Amino acid sequence: MCQSDPVTSSSVCVLGLGLIGGSILRAAHDAGRPVWGWNRSADAIAGAIADGYDVGTDMKAALSRAAAQDALIVIAVPMPAVDSVLAAIAEHASAAPITDVVSVKAEVASAVAARGLQARYVGGHPMAGTNQSGWSATDPTLFVDAVWVVATDPGVDDDVWTRVARLALDCGSVVVPAESVEHDRAVARISHLPHLLAEALAIVGAAGGPLALGLAAGSFRDGTRVASSSPNLVRAMTEGNAAALRTALDEALHALTAARQELDENSTKTLVDAGNTARLQYEQHQRFEITDITPGEPGWREKLQDAGRRGGVVRQIRSASPG
Repeated sequence: MCQSDPVTSSSVCVLGLGLIGGSILRAAHDAGRPVWGWNRSADAIAGAIADGYDVGTDMKAALSRAAAQDALIVIAVPMPAVDSVLAAIAEHASAAPITDVVSVKAEVASAVAARGLQARYVGGHPMAGTNQSGWSATDPTLFVDAVWVVATDPGVDDDVWTRVARLALDCGSVVVPAESVEHDRAVARISHLPHLLAEALAIVGAAGGPLALGLAAGSFRDGTRVASSSPNLVRAMTEGNAAALRTALDEALHALTAARQELDENSTKTLVDAGNTARLQYEQHQRFEITDITPGEPGWREKLQDAGRRGGVVRQIRSASPG
C-alpha cells in the first residue's frame, strides 16, 4: 500500500492498561514511539510504574499532553466505561486523533458520534488476547502476526486511518480493513459465540462431577479455555454485540438441535461432516496483501473495505515516491 507521508506525531496515549491496552503501551514503547498511559486505579498500574513505564491516574494530564503533542489516543477500556472516557476526551483533547480496541465497533462509533468526535476517530480491534487480565498478563509480542481490524466507515479521515494502521503494524500485526457493522457480525461468529459455547461446555463438563473433570483432556481444555476469562469482560463483549450474537447463537442452536434429533437415529453424521468441512475452510483460508490502494485517493475507503471482505490485509505502508 502506498501512502503519502504527512508530518504527524508518532506519540501514543493509551487509556486503560489491562491486557490489551497495557500490551499496546509496551509494544509501542518497544517500537520506539513516545507513549504514556492512564488507568483509573493506581493499584492496577503499580506493576507498570515499577517496570518504568510512563503511566498515571490523572486522565486530564494524560489528555492535555495528547492534545499538545497531537498524539493518537487509544481507548482501551471495557464498553461500559467508553462514554466517560469519551466525555473526558471531548473536554481535554477534542482535536486529537482517536482509536479504540473494544471488541465491538458499531456501538463505539455511535458513542463517539454522540460526543461529536467522529471526525478524528477510526475504530480498531486487535484480534488477540488471552484468558488472563491485568498488567501482569501484558506482553509486547501479543499482537505479532495477529489481525488488527481498522474501520473503513463512511467519513473516516484518511490521515487518522493511516496513523491507526501504522500503530497496528508497529505492534507486529497485519491490518484488515472492515466496516464496523460488518466487523460486528463477523466477530459475533468467531469470537463472541465461542465464548458462550465455552461457558456452556464448561457447565456441562462440571456437571459430570469429579470423574468427568478428572478425565477431561485436550478437547475439553481447548474448548473451555476462554470460559476462564473475566465474566465482566465477557458480558461487556457479548452484551455489546447482542443483535449480531443472537443471529449466530440461533444458527448454533439450530445445528445442535438438528444433531440431537439425528442422534435418536444413532447418527451425528450431518453435524460432524459439516463441521469438519467448515474447519478445513478455515485452515485453507488464504490472505492476500493489499498493495495498490492509497488512503485519500478517490474511492479508497470502499476499495479497502472490499479488499478486506475478500481476505486482503495491509502488511506495510510505503511512502509515495516524490512527484
